[in-house]
Amino acid sequence: MTSHSWRDAYSGMSSDNIKGLILALSSSLFIGSSFIIKKKGLKKACVSGIRAGSGGYSYLYEPLWWVGMITMVVGEVANFAAYAFAPALLVTPLGALSIIISAVLAHIILREKLHIFGVLGCALCVVGSTTIVLHAPQERAIESVAEVWDLATEPAFVLYGVLVLVAVFILVVHYIPLYGQTHVMCYIGVCSLVGSLSVMSVKGLGIALKVTFSGTNQLVYPQTWAFTFFVLLCVITQMNYLNKALDTFNTAVVSPIYYVMFTSLTILASVIMFKDWDGQDPTQIITELCGFVTILSGTFLLHKTKDMVDGSVRLLKHMDEEDGMSHEGIPLRRHDSSNMRSP
Repeated sequence: MTSHSWRDAYSGMSSDNIKGLILALSSSLFIGSSFIIKKKGLKKACVSGIRAGSGGYSYLYEPLWWVGMITMVVGEVANFAAYAFAPALLVTPLGALSIIISAVLAHIILREKLHIFGVLGCALCVVGSTTIVLHAPQERAIESVAEVWDLATEPAFVLYGVLVLVAVFILVVHYIPLYGQTHVMCYIGVCSLVGSLSVMSVKGLGIALKVTFSGTNQLVYPQTWAFTFFVLLCVITQMNYLNKALDTFNTAVVSPIYYVMFTSLTILASVIMFKDWDGQDPTQIITELCGFVTILSGTFLLHKTKDMVDGSVRLLKHMDEEDGMSHEGIPLRRHDSSNMRSP
């Protein structure tokens, strides 16, 4: 009796969800590996030329660096395809696995120290990801891009989109000119808000391509090209402000905050647009949220222990080998030295 009730409660993953899961895991593997391959290429290029951090471009002649770039592109394509098969609630949080892969490979290949709390962070990410995978909602059956467009133009999602655009406008026009150089949330807020819309557009475009490859051409519909336009616009805006955030603040501060805000807003947008939770009971929803919080905890722990060696925090500056930026453990508010001078 108990066995039958358990089977009734858990029907298993659909074939589309399994495809999306495999693509998302592959994406994390490729993207996580690409960072290590690119860094190896950068180190090798330094031997025969000027390092990237000093303005050199010798790494462009290093085949290993290009292998890393190609690996990253493959990972991003796999991530794009994953959204066509599985709900964002399943795909987006799994992006944290690329951090684990990068940290583990850096420990093995680059001999970078992985603190014991970093290992705990990796374990938390794996546990949280497994929890979400086991309780993720099924992907709803969509037969055309017009159906996705109908979902995107329903009042609830239109309201969400309008609120996002208003918030972005206020941040860009008012807050960034005043606080952009001292408050990391200004840049990250724009990236995350626009990013949630970009994922919905990517999902719409991905579904259009999936249906097209299945034999029903969706490229003749204007909705497909509208989603393409929104993808390009959102990604360009997102990358612009993310680069500004990375150029202004410590990567160890930007990365976890961006992951938390981007993932949270993407899940919210997906729940509103695709109604991911409509067919789930409260227990499943709460379990998914617990899995998500577990991943967030692991991600923060991994980033917080990046500079910990033998239980102590290194206070020395370290230079990013690819972009040459100095990272000093800058807090959420960056103090301007000019404000500290006496008049």
